[in-house]
Amino acid sequence: MRRSLAFAERRRSRGGWTRALVALALGWVAVPAFAQVPPAPGDALAGVTPDEFELFNLGLEDFLEVEEPEEGLGPAYNGTSCGGCHNVPAVGGISPVAELRAGMVDADGTYADFDADAGSLFQLFSIPSHGCQVVIPAEANVIARRVPIPVFGGGLVDAIPDETLLALEDPLDLDRDGVSGRAAIVQDLATGDLRVGRFGWKAQHASLLVFGADAYLNEMGITSDLFPREQSFGIDPELMRLCDPIPDPEDVAEPATGRRGIDNFESFMKFLAPVGRGAVDAQVLLGERTFDAIGCAACHVPLLYTGPSANPLFDRRPVALYADLLLHDVGTGDGIAQAAAAANEVRTPALWGLRFRRPLLHDGRAPTVTDAIEAHAAEASLARAGFDALDVASRAALLAFLGSL
Repeated sequence: MRRSLAFAERRRSRGGWTRALVALALGWVAVPAFAQVPPAPGDALAGVTPDEFELFNLGLEDFLEVEEPEEGLGPAYNGTSCGGCHNVPAVGGISPVAELRAGMVDADGTYADFDADAGSLFQLFSIPSHGCQVVIPAEANVIARRVPIPVFGGGLVDAIPDETLLALEDPLDLDRDGVSGRAAIVQDLATGDLRVGRFGWKAQHASLLVFGADAYLNEMGITSDLFPREQSFGIDPELMRLCDPIPDPEDVAEPATGRRGIDNFESFMKFLAPVGRGAVDAQVLLGERTFDAIGCAACHVPLLYTGPSANPLFDRRPVALYADLLLHDVGTGDGIAQAAAAANEVRTPALWGLRFRRPLLHDGRAPTVTDAIEAHAAEASLARAGFDALDVASRAALLAFLGSL
């Protein structure tokens, strides 16, 4: 990530014409807002300015860059680039690669990480000579897998006001519909403010910048000023210095641009468009009505809006993500408590782009949409029962609707 000044100057000197040709060849050209063409996976938001498109492409370069130990990779890590885990059906999507988490539940049923600072993540790989490879303790009685979450439309999600999400929560189920979602209140490390978390399976981060910085540390072992300490469980600090002699933070601003890698990650995700909707016909419309009728929309809220913004890309724009971004117990929790989320809670995953995602659920155990629905319980029991009671035609319509997302 810490490129030389000469490299940065060469990149700048290539000019906009070369970047435009490359973007055209790879399909990364922003579509004008008036064209009304659904964005393809990996497109920039329609209507980005030339400067914003430059930031998008700068972020894309860093998102795809393969890190090396000399740049701070490791000593423990899960991947060597962001794109290594976010690439299906395009950069920013998912992959079947899963991270591994572990912890301990005591006799009272209370969950705890083995190290509160290191958290529950146990990286799969380490750099040579592998002296700092982390190992799950034998006494672990909770072990969970988590697959990547797509980041398409991340800037729109980031721009949804906290007040919108707070208005959706019903922690005491006062409306008696069986659904009692609650907002995850977390500290945004970039500002120090308490905000509603919305990124990650446990809604553990409130902003794209912190979400990317956390992944840079925990998935690649690269520190930044937001996360300045290596987080590997059970590694003695002196051994850590031997394994990783590069001074922290490792992600520092480039002299040529004044930007850190985490700033570039944020720009890519901010200007990355959501996946466009598939074909909508009469069966899909019937399926959408069924989706609402059986109670799926109680958590998978079809439409939210961004707040007021000086940037027209994010100024009171519709966000058709099919999620309330709240924490729920729907019977699919991984047993890991994290940030504001209890062990049995997960953040409602957005359904936009669902047709491009397999496998499903946080651990990838559901190969089909039907399997994912049947895994629902607790707060989602009524919705699952409604699905089970559908006749053949209504079920086909519902699955056609979900297949259009």
